[in-house]
Amino acid sequence: MSVARAVKMVGLGAMVFTLTVEWLGWCLRWLRHWRGSQGPLKEVIFFPSEMACVEHLFTPSMFPCTCPLAHGVETSLSRLLRHILSATTTLDLCVFAFSNQELSRAVLTLHSRGLAIRVLTDKDYTLITGSQIGVLRRAGICVRCDSGSVHMHHKFAVVNGLRLITGSLNWTLTAIQSNKENILVTEEPDLVRPYLREFERLWDTNDPAHRHPASISEKPSSLFV
Repeated sequence: MSVARAVKMVGLGAMVFTLTVEWLGWCLRWLRHWRGSQGPLKEVIFFPSEMACVEHLFTPSMFPCTCPLAHGVETSLSRLLRHILSATTTLDLCVFAFSNQELSRAVLTLHSRGLAIRVLTDKDYTLITGSQIGVLRRAGICVRCDSGSVHMHHKFAVVNGLRLITGSLNWTLTAIQSNKENILVTEEPDLVRPYLREFERLWDTNDPAHRHPASISEKPSSLFV
């Protein structure tokens, strides 16, 4: 290759590189402007939820579903499920009572996709009728029970370390279908960070490796289902 041709190719490559950098810069500026105008995600969801089919959230190819529930209806439960199923890397769940099967299915679906999932719950409420904690444990999901308070009464989840889901809602059938409850979903960093810190604190505090051996009268948390 001649020197002139080499110089021309280098110059062309430099021009392409410059144009690419300028284009990426424009894209980033547009994205910042768009995010700035929209702001971080903020959504409020109220319960009880209307009963409707949510099968399409798990198996989009299954249409139409043959169940007797209403189809094509957006409900409070379906909105909550969408936020949970939006997880791509991690899900940290801190919940007092967990017996709802659709929410359990969502967590198990994320686990089957290889996401890192941690569940922290109350030591007594793992024993409520229909508790899904044993189901999650048997699937291989890491679960810890809080033993340092009267009740671990938190109800929040953090998706991908970025999206906070919190409010009064326990993950139970009664709460979802019958109770007046609320959930706030946000990606506002100043709100998400304290919940992440609280989860990490409780997770470390309730590490079984750091506990004293249980007395004979105590039932080890590993037996809770």
